[in-house]
Amino acid sequence: MTDTPVRLLNLLSLLQTPREWPGSELAERLGVSTRTIRRDVERLRDLGYPVQATMGAVGGYRLAAGAAMPPLVLDDEEAVAIAVGLRAGAGHAVEGIEEASVRALAKLEQVLPSRLRHRVTALQAATVPLTSGDGASVDPRTLTTMASAVTGRERLRFAYRSGDGTETRRLVEPHSLVSTGRRWYLVAFDIDRDDWRTFRVDRVSEPFPTGARFEPRELPAENAAAFVRGSLSRDRPAYRVVVTLRSPAASVAARLPATMGTPVAVDEDSCRLDADVSDPPEWMAYRLAMLDCEFTVHEPPELVERIRALGARISRAADA
Repeated sequence: MTDTPVRLLNLLSLLQTPREWPGSELAERLGVSTRTIRRDVERLRDLGYPVQATMGAVGGYRLAAGAAMPPLVLDDEEAVAIAVGLRAGAGHAVEGIEEASVRALAKLEQVLPSRLRHRVTALQAATVPLTSGDGASVDPRTLTTMASAVTGRERLRFAYRSGDGTETRRLVEPHSLVSTGRRWYLVAFDIDRDDWRTFRVDRVSEPFPTGARFEPRELPAENAAAFVRGSLSRDRPAYRVVVTLRSPAASVAARLPATMGTPVAVDEDSCRLDADVSDPPEWMAYRLAMLDCEFTVHEPPELVERIRALGARISRAADA
């Protein structure tokens, strides 16, 4: 194997499997000498890959964890598995699948060979998700198209269906994708309306990048999550939620959608959430119960009643 770049990629692919490789076995696999393997290992180290070497009869080479994550080399099965997993999670707005995950999916699908892209699509089509049935599922290709446009600062066109069923065509400068745990939203500057807008991604169809680049505008909010929170509050009457949670603030924040506000530490083991929310009290009750910690709802009274009813229902189910 005389093509050095190809050989390096093949060597890297072998080293990324969780085992230690004797130099003689690597040389046999790649059809080169052990001296060439030593030189190629040094090249990988120069590129930032932390290749460790151990001496002795059972020694060899292995790829260790480094300070930063280097590019991965995936075989066909691994690439398909990752793409299907990311598509499934992103398409149904699973909590914890945020914009970074969608960007990863966009990068992966951009370089997938057509034969693998067809396999991913076929597997996705054959998979039946068990979802809540609230109609908020999203086509992963829509998310990846939007994520690419956000990253590349590229204007985006799409068809949009509003809450009352009105169909419109939009030309926007996309700023961010925001997940609330149930739905995805696109924050963008609407060119034709000369104003910032929030779009529910499950109501978007036929998105395509125009190729026209733009300079980012200043968002009229602290961040994209705050902008979505304000937009939802305008669409639905907001009410104040005050809850004390027996869990560290950082732990609660990691499990709450950003649109629900930020918990403030009371002490090392508890925190307080004081926020204006627009989600129905029924959903808030379920959401708080899923935090897996003790909590006390101070207001509003209707949320207290929902929590009491939910607790009684669960207790009856356990007793039965």
